[in-house]
Amino acid sequence: MRCVIARFPFDLTKSGVVESMKGVTPELVTGEFVIVGRRHYPAKQVGQVITRQDRRDFSTGEVLRAMTQLGFTCRTAPPPYAGL
Repeated sequence: MRCVIARFPFDLTKSGVVESMKGVTPELVTGEFVIVGRRHYPAKQVGQVITRQDRRDFSTGEVLRAMTQLGFTCRTAPPPYAGL
């Protein structure tokens, strides 16, 4: 599927994204994330790996839109508990 991220077109497939993320250790999730296999990756980390671009070059929304179209589950992490 053709996706545009940071004004550049990419031909992405779900299996291609899964293969790209193999062996990548997930960073700490603090906001929006993508579930790839059993792992939760921050959206910006996924975007950086699949596009090989700097994270400042694209928005989280662009990555989430592309990943959702490919069939990945995308969510927002709950805010940290501030217990009393």
